[in-house]
Amino acid sequence: MTSRRHFLATGLGAIASRGFAQTEAVEPVIDIHQHMNYHLRQDDHLLLHQKAMGITTTIILPGGTMVQRPSTHEGRSNGLAAKCLGTAWARDFAQARPGAYLWACNEVTDLDSAPAELEKWLKQGACMIGEQKFMVECDSPHSQKLYELAAAYNVPILLHFQHQTYNLGYDRLHTMLEKFPKTHFIGHAQAFWGNIDKNHDQKVNYPKGKVTPGGLTDRYLADYPNMFADMSAGSGLLALTRDEEHTTAFFQRHQDKILYGSDCADHLGRGPGCQGAATIAAIRKLAPSKAVERKILFENSKKLFRLA
Repeated sequence: MTSRRHFLATGLGAIASRGFAQTEAVEPVIDIHQHMNYHLRQDDHLLLHQKAMGITTTIILPGGTMVQRPSTHEGRSNGLAAKCLGTAWARDFAQARPGAYLWACNEVTDLDSAPAELEKWLKQGACMIGEQKFMVECDSPHSQKLYELAAAYNVPILLHFQHQTYNLGYDRLHTMLEKFPKTHFIGHAQAFWGNIDKNHDQKVNYPKGKVTPGGLTDRYLADYPNMFADMSAGSGLLALTRDEEHTTAFFQRHQDKILYGSDCADHLGRGPGCQGAATIAAIRKLAPSKAVERKILFENSKKLFRLA
């Protein structure tokens, strides 16, 4: 009799093969934001998910060292609060799949060892620092050391902004954009996308309704060449769909600054449960032109990460 484990493995392989054959990407798409072991998702499901979405290049973002301290909410935010694996796993996974996968490096921001730990990985080929998802002030001395390091190695740093939870003080980020003009900052998550709206209530993580242009994020993208936007997660998708007329104009204004990322823990890469696929569909629907769509889904990330 076939064992249950063998049945599941061969069954998943058959599903993956059919899915891959049906969804070969016609055009390249870069996903700058994915995770390993995301809410315990297995590697085979991650591979299936990315292929089904039509992703041709994926960047794996790891968690930092498992520690109990205020910046990790006494350990509750370890593994990016989602059981994600660390940098060594991301490196090994990506290096086993050259071309299709790249890897970032990460460390808890306020560990004194963080700069040296990150530099170790950057020397090995990490293409980004992040996702920085820790409860620190975004302009803290520890944060600034990482911004300096990102500039020194010419890699972006991706920051998860969430009011009173992660990378605090979003209204002061402009001081860092000015102080570190050679550092490429990529913004992500609730506070980042809520602040496309000039009238955003900072206490609301997932705002709805019409958007008044001129919020902090709108201004940062317009005023600072080193500020970029990660379109990923539910916060990014909501920002796209809450006011479609605004989104089309927002894409037009910031067409060279927006990067596609999924940050999606789904297993299939299609259907109503896949936020990553829904975000791609929304970008294709709402982009003001095919040229802008291709910038968001591919060309901007290709340029920023210096991909061949």
